[in-house]
Amino acid sequence: MSLDRPVHPNPYDLLPVVPGFTVTSADVADGQPLKDDQVAALGNTSPQLSWSGAPQSTKSYTVTCFDPDAPTPSGFWHWALVDLPADCTELPTGAGAAGAVLPGGAFMLRNDGGQAAFMGAAPPPGDQVHRYFFVVHAVDQESLGIDAEASNAVMSFNLAFKTAGRAILHGTYQH
Repeated sequence: MSLDRPVHPNPYDLLPVVPGFTVTSADVADGQPLKDDQVAALGNTSPQLSWSGAPQSTKSYTVTCFDPDAPTPSGFWHWALVDLPADCTELPTGAGAAGAVLPGGAFMLRNDGGQAAFMGAAPPPGDQVHRYFFVVHAVDQESLGIDAEASNAVMSFNLAFKTAGRAILHGTYQH
């Protein structure tokens, strides 16, 4: 069976426009291949992320990692960290580990692999290059209004109405 298909657009270009701000990483270089640490079979470790310049109306953050290039109609959610307090502007390497202690009332949703944790890159062997969008969403409310049982689609739906700004960094990987 062939997995040949068109490359999906950048999913964030399809959302309502919000102000941008800056996200950087010691572990991910924008537009470059991910390090082994961020690959499921080689390290499975969430990257360090730092952000600045979020809108003044920011009351919390949601951090996500999404692969729009998975061979599914809905892409693949690798990580969702919800309700980070507004004074949190950095996550250390490994903050997405299962059971990690998170700032304030923050929590992780289940990724599309079924765990409340970061799941590293794991595209099918021989598939096209996959993009992994690490996004910091500045939220204009202290809580996104969901709980840890919510799906990533419900999280995304809530973000569509509550995002005050967005910072995007993406890495790539091909198996």
